[in-house]
Amino acid sequence: MKNLVPIGRRAFLMTSLAAVACASRGAISQPAAAGLDKATIDTIMEAANGFPSLHTLIISRHGDLELEHVFRGPAADRPVNVKSVSKTIIATLVGIAIDRRVFEGLDQPIAPMLADKLPRDADPRLQAVTIGNLLSMQSGLDRTSGPNYGRWVGSNDWVRYALSREFVDEPGGGMLYSTGNSHLLSALLTRKTGRSTLANAREWLGKPLEINIPPWPRDPQGIYFGGNDMLLSPRAMRAFGEMFLASGASGGRQIVPKAWVEESWKPRTSSPFTGDAYGLGWFVSSAASGKPVYYAWGYGGQMIYVVPHVSLVVVMTSDPATPSRRSGYVRQLHDVVRERIVPAAEALDS
Repeated sequence: MKNLVPIGRRAFLMTSLAAVACASRGAISQPAAAGLDKATIDTIMEAANGFPSLHTLIISRHGDLELEHVFRGPAADRPVNVKSVSKTIIATLVGIAIDRRVFEGLDQPIAPMLADKLPRDADPRLQAVTIGNLLSMQSGLDRTSGPNYGRWVGSNDWVRYALSREFVDEPGGGMLYSTGNSHLLSALLTRKTGRSTLANAREWLGKPLEINIPPWPRDPQGIYFGGNDMLLSPRAMRAFGEMFLASGASGGRQIVPKAWVEESWKPRTSSPFTGDAYGLGWFVSSAASGKPVYYAWGYGGQMIYVVPHVSLVVVMTSDPATPSRRSGYVRQLHDVVRERIVPAAEALDS
Protein backbone atom coordinates (compact mmCIF):
# COMPACT_ATOMS: atom_id res chain seq x y z
CA MET A 1 0.00 0.00 0.00
CA LYS A 2 2.60 2.42 -1.11
CA ASN A 3 1.77 6.12 -0.70
CA LEU A 4 -1.38 5.35 1.28
CA VAL A 5 -2.28 7.38 4.37
CA PRO A 6 -5.56 6.81 6.26
CA ILE A 7 -7.03 9.92 7.83
CA GLY A 8 -6.70 10.59 11.51
CA ARG A 9 -4.03 7.93 12.04
CA ARG A 10 -0.83 9.80 11.12
CA ALA A 11 -1.40 13.32 12.33
CA PHE A 12 2.30 14.09 12.40
CA LEU A 13 2.23 14.27 8.60
CA MET A 14 0.14 17.43 8.88
CA THR A 15 3.09 19.53 10.02
CA SER A 16 3.51 20.62 6.42
CA LEU A 17 0.04 20.64 4.91
CA ALA A 18 1.13 22.78 1.99
CA ALA A 19 3.75 20.24 0.98
CA VAL A 20 1.33 17.37 1.33
CA ALA A 21 -1.31 19.15 -0.75
CA CYS A 22 1.18 19.47 -3.58
CA ALA A 23 1.71 15.72 -3.76
CA SER A 24 0.90 14.36 -7.20
CA ARG A 25 0.58 10.69 -6.37
CA GLY A 26 -0.63 8.48 -3.56
CA ALA A 27 -2.70 9.74 -0.68
CA ILE A 28 -3.01 13.15 0.84
CA SER A 29 -4.72 13.70 4.15
CA GLN A 30 -6.55 16.29 6.15
CA PRO A 31 -7.40 16.19 9.85
CA ALA A 32 -10.63 14.38 10.69
CA ALA A 33 -12.11 13.63 14.08
CA ALA A 34 -12.89 10.01 13.28
CA GLY A 35 -11.75 8.84 9.88
CA LEU A 36 -11.65 5.43 8.26
CA ASP A 37 -9.19 3.26 10.16
CA LYS A 38 -6.32 1.30 8.66
CA ALA A 39 -8.24 -1.98 8.61
CA THR A 40 -11.06 -0.38 6.64
CA ILE A 41 -8.63 1.28 4.25
CA ASP A 42 -6.87 -2.07 3.78
CA THR A 43 -10.16 -3.75 2.90
CA ILE A 44 -11.06 -1.07 0.36
CA MET A 45 -7.59 -1.16 -1.14
CA GLU A 46 -7.64 -4.94 -1.39
CA ALA A 47 -10.70 -4.71 -3.61
CA ALA A 48 -9.43 -1.72 -5.60
CA ASN A 49 -6.07 -3.35 -6.28
CA GLY A 50 -7.90 -6.11 -8.12
CA PHE A 51 -9.04 -3.74 -10.86
CA PRO A 52 -6.34 -3.35 -13.54
CA SER A 53 -8.31 -0.55 -15.24
CA LEU A 54 -8.64 1.62 -12.11
CA HIS A 55 -6.46 4.72 -12.18
CA THR A 56 -7.46 6.85 -9.17
CA LEU A 57 -9.62 6.45 -6.07
CA ILE A 58 -10.64 9.39 -3.87
CA ILE A 59 -12.89 9.16 -0.81
CA SER A 60 -14.06 12.15 1.22
CA ARG A 61 -16.48 12.21 4.14
CA HIS A 62 -18.03 15.28 5.76
CA GLY A 63 -15.82 17.33 3.46
CA ASP A 64 -12.60 15.79 4.79
CA LEU A 65 -10.32 13.77 2.57
CA GLU A 66 -10.17 10.15 3.73
CA LEU A 67 -8.18 8.63 0.91
CA GLU A 68 -6.55 9.61 -2.35
CA HIS A 69 -4.59 6.97 -4.20
CA VAL A 70 -3.27 6.86 -7.76
CA PHE A 71 -2.82 3.27 -8.88
CA ARG A 72 -1.69 4.08 -12.40
CA GLY A 73 -2.18 6.73 -15.04
CA PRO A 74 -2.05 10.53 -14.58
CA ALA A 75 -1.61 12.24 -11.23
CA ALA A 76 -4.72 13.25 -9.28
CA ASP A 77 -4.33 16.91 -10.22
CA ARG A 78 -4.04 16.22 -13.96
CA PRO A 79 -7.15 16.62 -16.16
CA VAL A 80 -8.35 13.37 -17.71
CA ASN A 81 -11.13 12.47 -20.11
CA VAL A 82 -14.22 11.98 -17.95
CA LYS A 83 -16.28 10.69 -20.90
CA SER A 84 -20.03 10.83 -20.12
CA VAL A 85 -19.55 12.50 -16.76
CA SER A 86 -19.61 15.42 -19.21
CA LYS A 87 -23.38 14.94 -19.40
CA THR A 88 -23.68 15.64 -15.68
CA ILE A 89 -21.58 18.79 -16.04
CA ILE A 90 -23.67 20.00 -18.99
CA ALA A 91 -26.88 19.31 -17.07
CA THR A 92 -25.55 21.39 -14.18
CA LEU A 93 -24.74 24.28 -16.53
CA VAL A 94 -28.32 24.12 -17.80
CA GLY A 95 -29.59 24.32 -14.23
CA ILE A 96 -27.50 27.43 -13.62
CA ALA A 97 -28.71 28.88 -16.92
CA ILE A 98 -32.34 28.37 -15.89
CA ASP A 99 -31.65 30.10 -12.59
CA ARG A 100 -30.10 33.00 -14.52
CA ARG A 101 -33.16 33.14 -16.80
CA VAL A 102 -31.18 32.15 -19.88
CA PHE A 103 -33.84 29.46 -20.30
CA GLU A 104 -37.45 29.57 -19.17
CA GLY A 105 -37.36 26.19 -17.45
CA LEU A 106 -37.50 22.44 -17.96
CA ASP A 107 -40.71 22.65 -19.97
CA GLN A 108 -39.34 25.08 -22.56
CA PRO A 109 -39.56 23.58 -26.09
CA ILE A 110 -36.25 23.38 -27.92
CA ALA A 111 -37.50 23.63 -31.53
CA PRO A 112 -38.02 27.41 -31.63
CA MET A 113 -34.46 27.94 -30.37
CA LEU A 114 -33.00 25.63 -33.04
CA ALA A 115 -35.39 26.42 -35.88
CA ASP A 116 -32.66 26.74 -38.51
CA LYS A 117 -31.38 23.25 -37.67
CA LEU A 118 -34.70 21.41 -37.99
CA PRO A 119 -35.12 19.08 -40.97
CA ARG A 120 -37.36 20.33 -43.76
CA ASP A 121 -39.83 17.50 -43.22
CA ALA A 122 -39.55 17.66 -39.43
CA ASP A 123 -41.72 15.30 -37.43
CA PRO A 124 -44.36 17.41 -35.63
CA ARG A 125 -43.30 15.77 -32.38
CA LEU A 126 -40.09 17.80 -32.44
CA GLN A 127 -42.19 20.76 -31.34
CA ALA A 128 -42.99 18.89 -28.12
CA VAL A 129 -39.41 18.07 -27.11
CA THR A 130 -38.34 20.14 -24.11
CA ILE A 131 -35.13 20.99 -22.31
CA GLY A 132 -36.23 18.61 -19.56
CA ASN A 133 -36.67 15.78 -22.09
CA LEU A 134 -33.08 16.23 -23.25
CA LEU A 135 -31.75 16.27 -19.70
CA SER A 136 -33.58 13.09 -18.69
CA MET A 137 -32.85 11.27 -21.97
CA GLN A 138 -36.55 11.17 -22.85
CA SER A 139 -36.58 13.10 -26.12
CA GLY A 140 -38.04 10.13 -28.01
CA LEU A 141 -35.44 10.61 -30.77
CA ASP A 142 -33.43 7.60 -31.88
CA ARG A 143 -30.08 7.45 -30.12
CA THR A 144 -26.83 8.86 -31.45
CA SER A 145 -24.92 6.67 -29.00
CA GLY A 146 -23.98 3.01 -29.28
CA PRO A 147 -23.89 1.71 -32.86
CA ASN A 148 -25.03 5.11 -34.18
CA TYR A 149 -22.22 7.09 -32.57
CA GLY A 150 -19.64 6.87 -35.35
CA ARG A 151 -22.03 8.08 -38.05
CA TRP A 152 -23.15 10.96 -35.88
CA VAL A 153 -19.70 12.32 -34.98
CA GLY A 154 -18.64 11.74 -38.59
CA SER A 155 -21.41 14.01 -39.88
CA ASN A 156 -20.75 17.62 -40.90
CA ASP A 157 -23.38 19.04 -38.53
CA TRP A 158 -23.93 17.23 -35.24
CA VAL A 159 -26.87 19.39 -34.15
CA ARG A 160 -28.76 18.95 -37.41
CA TYR A 161 -28.03 15.22 -37.42
CA ALA A 162 -29.31 14.76 -33.85
CA LEU A 163 -32.52 16.62 -34.67
CA SER A 164 -33.06 14.55 -37.81
CA ARG A 165 -33.17 11.22 -35.98
CA GLU A 166 -36.44 9.33 -36.24
CA PHE A 167 -38.75 9.18 -33.26
CA VAL A 168 -38.72 5.73 -31.67
CA ASP A 169 -40.78 6.84 -28.68
CA GLU A 170 -42.89 9.81 -27.68
CA PRO A 171 -41.26 12.83 -26.02
CA GLY A 172 -41.31 12.10 -22.30
CA GLY A 173 -41.41 8.35 -22.91
CA GLY A 174 -38.78 5.77 -22.04
CA MET A 175 -35.11 6.49 -21.49
CA LEU A 176 -33.08 6.56 -24.71
CA TYR A 177 -29.53 7.30 -23.59
CA SER A 178 -28.09 9.54 -26.29
CA THR A 179 -25.07 11.81 -26.34
CA GLY A 180 -26.87 13.83 -29.01
CA ASN A 181 -29.36 15.03 -26.40
CA SER A 182 -26.58 16.52 -24.31
CA HIS A 183 -24.93 18.03 -27.36
CA LEU A 184 -28.16 19.81 -28.22
CA LEU A 185 -28.03 21.32 -24.73
CA SER A 186 -24.50 22.56 -25.38
CA ALA A 187 -25.71 24.13 -28.63
CA LEU A 188 -28.59 25.80 -26.79
CA LEU A 189 -26.27 27.13 -24.09
CA THR A 190 -23.99 28.55 -26.77
CA ARG A 191 -26.83 30.23 -28.64
CA LYS A 192 -28.70 31.65 -25.69
CA THR A 193 -25.67 32.97 -23.79
CA GLY A 194 -23.74 34.16 -26.83
CA ARG A 195 -20.56 32.46 -25.69
CA SER A 196 -19.07 28.99 -25.71
CA THR A 197 -19.94 26.17 -23.36
CA LEU A 198 -16.29 26.25 -22.27
CA ALA A 199 -16.60 29.92 -21.28
CA ASN A 200 -19.81 29.20 -19.36
CA ALA A 201 -18.28 26.20 -17.61
CA ARG A 202 -15.23 28.18 -16.57
CA GLU A 203 -17.20 31.12 -15.21
CA TRP A 204 -20.07 29.23 -13.60
CA LEU A 205 -18.15 26.23 -12.22
CA GLY A 206 -14.42 26.60 -12.75
CA LYS A 207 -13.92 29.93 -10.99
CA PRO A 208 -16.17 29.39 -7.94
CA LEU A 209 -14.91 25.83 -7.41
CA GLU A 210 -11.32 26.85 -8.16
CA ILE A 211 -10.90 24.00 -10.63
CA ASN A 212 -9.23 23.93 -14.02
CA ILE A 213 -11.51 23.24 -17.00
CA PRO A 214 -9.35 22.90 -20.13
CA PRO A 215 -10.75 23.08 -23.67
CA TRP A 216 -12.18 19.82 -24.99
CA PRO A 217 -13.26 18.71 -28.51
CA ARG A 218 -15.79 20.69 -30.55
CA ASP A 219 -18.14 19.82 -33.39
CA PRO A 220 -17.60 21.08 -36.98
CA GLN A 221 -19.49 24.29 -36.13
CA GLY A 222 -17.25 24.94 -33.12
CA ILE A 223 -19.75 23.92 -30.42
CA TYR A 224 -18.06 22.21 -27.48
CA PHE A 225 -18.99 18.56 -27.26
CA GLY A 226 -22.02 18.42 -25.03
CA GLY A 227 -21.93 14.89 -23.75
CA ASN A 228 -18.45 13.47 -23.95
CA ASP A 229 -14.71 14.09 -23.70
CA MET A 230 -14.63 16.90 -21.12
CA LEU A 231 -11.37 17.07 -19.18
CA LEU A 232 -11.34 17.25 -15.38
CA SER A 233 -8.82 16.11 -12.81
CA PRO A 234 -9.95 13.58 -10.18
CA ARG A 235 -9.61 16.35 -7.59
CA ALA A 236 -11.86 18.60 -9.67
CA MET A 237 -14.38 15.77 -9.86
CA ARG A 238 -14.28 15.58 -6.08
CA ALA A 239 -14.92 19.33 -5.80
CA PHE A 240 -17.91 18.97 -8.12
CA GLY A 241 -19.28 16.09 -6.06
CA GLU A 242 -18.74 17.97 -2.81
CA MET A 243 -20.71 20.90 -4.23
CA PHE A 244 -23.70 18.65 -4.92
CA LEU A 245 -23.34 17.06 -1.48
CA ALA A 246 -23.56 20.58 -0.01
CA SER A 247 -26.81 21.25 -1.92
CA GLY A 248 -25.03 23.27 -4.59
CA ALA A 249 -22.84 25.38 -2.31
CA SER A 250 -19.07 25.69 -1.98
CA GLY A 251 -16.86 28.08 -0.08
CA GLY A 252 -19.84 29.85 1.44
CA ARG A 253 -21.32 30.58 -1.98
CA GLN A 254 -24.38 29.07 -3.64
CA ILE A 255 -23.06 27.98 -7.04
CA VAL A 256 -25.93 25.76 -8.17
CA PRO A 257 -29.46 26.38 -6.87
CA LYS A 258 -30.41 23.97 -4.10
CA ALA A 259 -33.67 23.31 -5.93
CA TRP A 260 -31.71 22.20 -8.98
CA VAL A 261 -29.76 19.64 -6.96
CA GLU A 262 -33.07 18.24 -5.73
CA GLU A 263 -34.52 18.18 -9.26
CA SER A 264 -31.37 16.54 -10.61
CA TRP A 265 -31.67 13.67 -8.16
CA LYS A 266 -35.40 13.13 -8.60
CA PRO A 267 -35.94 9.84 -10.50
CA ARG A 268 -37.68 10.48 -13.83
CA THR A 269 -36.98 7.33 -15.81
CA SER A 270 -34.83 4.22 -15.59
CA SER A 271 -31.88 2.88 -17.52
CA PRO A 272 -32.62 -0.09 -19.78
CA PHE A 273 -28.99 -1.14 -19.30
CA THR A 274 -28.69 -1.16 -15.51
CA GLY A 275 -32.22 -0.73 -14.18
CA ASP A 276 -31.07 2.23 -12.09
CA ALA A 277 -33.20 5.35 -12.07
CA TYR A 278 -32.12 8.49 -13.90
CA GLY A 279 -32.78 12.11 -13.05
CA LEU A 280 -31.28 15.14 -14.77
CA GLY A 281 -27.78 13.99 -15.66
CA TRP A 282 -27.47 11.75 -12.58
CA PHE A 283 -28.11 8.04 -12.09
CA VAL A 284 -29.92 7.08 -8.89
CA SER A 285 -29.20 3.84 -7.04
CA SER A 286 -29.23 2.77 -3.40
CA ALA A 287 -26.89 1.55 -0.69
CA ALA A 288 -27.39 -1.82 0.99
CA SER A 289 -29.21 0.09 3.73
CA GLY A 290 -31.70 1.37 1.16
CA LYS A 291 -30.47 4.97 1.31
CA PRO A 292 -30.01 6.74 -2.04
CA VAL A 293 -26.70 6.84 -3.88
CA TYR A 294 -26.35 9.28 -6.77
CA TYR A 295 -23.68 8.85 -9.39
CA ALA A 296 -22.29 10.33 -12.58
CA TRP A 297 -20.92 7.70 -14.93
CA GLY A 298 -18.51 7.94 -17.83
CA TYR A 299 -17.40 5.23 -20.25
CA GLY A 300 -14.60 3.05 -18.96
CA GLY A 301 -15.38 3.72 -15.29
CA GLN A 302 -15.15 7.46 -14.70
CA MET A 303 -17.33 7.86 -11.60
CA ILE A 304 -18.54 10.45 -9.11
CA TYR A 305 -20.64 8.99 -6.28
CA VAL A 306 -22.51 11.23 -3.84
CA VAL A 307 -24.05 9.56 -0.77
CA PRO A 308 -25.82 12.24 1.29
CA HIS A 309 -26.86 10.20 4.34
CA VAL A 310 -23.19 9.66 5.27
CA SER A 311 -21.87 12.88 3.66
CA LEU A 312 -19.72 10.80 1.34
CA VAL A 313 -18.16 11.54 -2.05
CA VAL A 314 -16.25 8.87 -3.96
CA VAL A 315 -14.37 9.54 -7.19
CA MET A 316 -12.94 6.88 -9.45
CA THR A 317 -11.13 7.31 -12.75
CA SER A 318 -10.19 4.44 -15.03
CA ASP A 319 -8.75 3.54 -18.40
CA PRO A 320 -11.06 5.52 -20.74
CA ALA A 321 -10.59 3.05 -23.60
CA THR A 322 -11.88 -0.05 -21.82
CA PRO A 323 -15.65 -0.79 -21.77
CA SER A 324 -17.05 -0.82 -18.25
CA ARG A 325 -20.64 -2.02 -18.57
CA ARG A 326 -20.34 -5.10 -20.79
CA SER A 327 -17.27 -6.31 -18.90
CA GLY A 328 -19.01 -6.02 -15.54
CA TYR A 329 -16.37 -3.57 -14.34
CA VAL A 330 -18.78 -0.78 -13.47
CA ARG A 331 -20.83 -3.23 -11.39
CA GLN A 332 -17.66 -4.12 -9.50
CA LEU A 333 -17.04 -0.43 -8.81
CA HIS A 334 -20.63 -0.07 -7.59
CA ASP A 335 -20.12 -3.05 -5.30
CA VAL A 336 -17.00 -1.55 -3.71
CA VAL A 337 -18.97 1.60 -2.92
CA ARG A 338 -22.12 -0.22 -1.84
CA GLU A 339 -20.58 -3.09 0.11
CA ARG A 340 -17.37 -1.62 1.52
CA ILE A 341 -17.13 2.15 1.49
CA VAL A 342 -20.69 3.14 2.41
CA PRO A 343 -21.08 0.57 5.24
CA ALA A 344 -17.78 1.75 6.73
CA ALA A 345 -19.01 5.35 6.68
CA GLU A 346 -22.37 4.30 8.14
CA ALA A 347 -20.59 2.52 11.00
CA LEU A 348 -18.64 5.67 11.83
CA ASP A 349 -21.79 7.80 11.82
CA SER A 350 -23.91 5.38 13.85
